[in-house]
Amino acid sequence: QVQLVESGGGLVQPGGSLRLSCAASGTSFSITFMGWYRQAPGKQRELVAAYYYSGGRTNYAESVKGRFTISRDGAKNTVFLQMNSLKPEDTAVYYCQAVRSGYVYWGQGTQVTVSS
Repeated sequence: QVQLVESGGGLVQPGGSLRLSCAASGTSFSITFMGWYRQAPGKQRELVAAYYYSGGRTNYAESVKGRFTISRDGAKNTVFLQMNSLKPEDTAVYYCQAVRSGYVYWGQGTQVTVSS
């Protein structure tokens, strides 16, 4: 089992920044992928940023390219999502996902609200 705990959400004005954290614990070795998803009211959950442990490759949704950065602290088994130049349309619940041995694990989600 892998436990994921997200933190760092909140209310921010348009143009502001937030950094989300996702700490993995439990049987967290052999994780091969971690990603950040988001779900806005009435919309489907979408992948925002992905981190592939093999080679450290990253991938981003077109809507966040150049504004969001995913990174990993291997020593702390934590993945971060740095979000800059936030827009009202970035408002959503953000979820962390990990994949290990073919199993998918989710965090509980953290709310990000971008509003003036």
